[in-house]
Amino acid sequence: MSTAPQTTPAAPGGCPISAEILPPNMRKHVDPAAPAPLRMMAAKALVPLAPADMLGALFMLTFDPDAGVRETAAKTAAALPDRFSAGLRDENVSPPVLGWFLSLLRAKDVYAEMLVLNPSTPDEAVAEVARDCSAKICEIIGHNQLRVLRHENILRGLCSNPNASPALLDNVCDFAVRSGTAIADVPQVQAARVRLFGPQAAAAPPDPGPTAEEILKEFGDDLVKEKEEAEETAAPMPEGKKLSLTQRVMKMSIAQKIKLATLGNKEARGLLIRDTNKLVCTAVIRSPRITDGEVLNCATNKAVNEEVLRIIYSSREFTKNYKIKMALLKNPKLPLSVGMKFLSTLRENDIKELSRDKNVPSALQGMAKKMMEKKNEPKKDEK
Repeated sequence: MSTAPQTTPAAPGGCPISAEILPPNMRKHVDPAAPAPLRMMAAKALVPLAPADMLGALFMLTFDPDAGVRETAAKTAAALPDRFSAGLRDENVSPPVLGWFLSLLRAKDVYAEMLVLNPSTPDEAVAEVARDCSAKICEIIGHNQLRVLRHENILRGLCSNPNASPALLDNVCDFAVRSGTAIADVPQVQAARVRLFGPQAAAAPPDPGPTAEEILKEFGDDLVKEKEEAEETAAPMPEGKKLSLTQRVMKMSIAQKIKLATLGNKEARGLLIRDTNKLVCTAVIRSPRITDGEVLNCATNKAVNEEVLRIIYSSREFTKNYKIKMALLKNPKLPLSVGMKFLSTLRENDIKELSRDKNVPSALQGMAKKMMEKKNEPKKDEK
């Protein structure tokens, strides 16, 4: 088998995603160097692509050098054929693609609902839609507590939306204030503060504790790394400084912990992944900065939050890593149906290892033994 690197067709100029998201035999349909008729076929959704892949192809083709291809792709996306709509729910679709489709399909509630429920859709796109979406979509956005705390403009958008019901805004603002959100320029938030803490809270609100920005400034370069490679190889934070960070984090509000989980480095995430609040540890595993090493540690941890584990085993990006998949199979919290699916993708020697490993859940161990017995049956027959 050749080990020579394969050339991947370039994505159209300026496109933030790569053609590598598509099956190798389909990348020609978005390659600017390919004949225009090939690209036009994809722009018209006439190539056999899975829903998630078609969304990515249409997005890439809006950057095509040919104006006709660009316009056709945008037109196809705006009138998205029903057979591709399932891709709007797929968490593995690239965030820029989902954000673009939300801006394009925001007026169609059936599609907008899929997109705002998709955790991979960018918060910025949801915040934009929150300003003028329907009452139904307002309800869905308002009930996504992680988004509300992670991105303040979502709450601002809801509070300025005439379609959002007063009851919804009261509930969302009450939750946000209890979680430590402080947005001085939104009257509904200030009203919630008074409602929860009394009239004196308007003039002298309770101390919310350190903000994510203050923690990042205080610990400087120890908490912010620009490259993932630096995160993996960085020296551990000195014990004294780590203790100080731990003490400061304990005083933070939920809202600020979520921001720190998104903006900080692995030292901060290592503390926050153990937080008892599900929203905080979920924010950690969804952080765009998280490394494979951290995900592997979470997959190995038998005490990890079940929602964190679900996010890991549901992610094609995470489970592409063979070590992460093996760690998941040894975690007793992994659902049996998921484990069965993963077993069928393993190398024979690893199946054999799992069949003998007493730390593997008994049901999976039994299935691994059956798989090995089945593999050995022909050999017995030959004898």
